[in-house]
Amino acid sequence: MFKQLRNYLITGLIVLLPSIATLYIIVTVINIVDNALSPVVKILIGKEFYGLGFIMTFILILVVGIIAKNVLGKRLIDFGERLLIRIPLVRTIYMTVRQLINALFLKNKTAFRDVVLIEYPRRGIYQLGFLTCKGVGEVQKKTAREVVNVFIPTTPNPTSGMLILIPKDDITYLDMSVEEGLKLIVSGGTVAPEDD
Repeated sequence: MFKQLRNYLITGLIVLLPSIATLYIIVTVINIVDNALSPVVKILIGKEFYGLGFIMTFILILVVGIIAKNVLGKRLIDFGERLLIRIPLVRTIYMTVRQLINALFLKNKTAFRDVVLIEYPRRGIYQLGFLTCKGVGEVQKKTAREVVNVFIPTTPNPTSGMLILIPKDDITYLDMSVEEGLKLIVSGGTVAPEDD
C-alpha cells in the first residue's frame, strides 16, 4: 500500500510540476513588472493601481512581438543574442531554452516534425524519438539506404538527448502529437496520450 501511495504521489508531482512551474514564472514576471512600475504610478497618479503588473506584462510581450517582426527589431534581437551567447553560463541556459521553444513552436527545418518509434539500442527494445529532418549532405551520400535524423530525448529533461541517423524503413510513425510525446517523456511514461 505504501508503494502504491508513493507511486500516486510521484505521478501527481510529475503531472502538476509543469503547470506549477509555468504559473510560477508568469506570476514572477508580473510581480517584477508590478514592483518596478508601482512607485512611478503612485507618484504620477497618487495611489496604487491594482493589476498594473499584469497589464504592463501583456503590453510588454505584445510590443516585443511587434518589434521582433520588423527588420530593425530582428537586428536588435540578434545583437542581444550575440551578447548573451558570450556569457558562459547564460549561453548554455539560453541556447537550451531557445532550441526547445523553436522545436515546439516554430514550423521550420529544425522543428520536431513527427513522433516516431525505433528499436534502439537493440532489436526488441523500443525508444520514442522525434523526427527532425531527412538525412542530407555527406551522411546521405555515404549510406546505402535513405536515412532520417531522429532526436532521442532523455527523461525527465527532454532538452538533452542524442541524435540518431536511422534508415527510414526502420522507423514507425506514431499518431500522437509532438506535445503528447514530450508529456510522455517528461512524465517518465506515466502520462500516456489517449488511444482513439
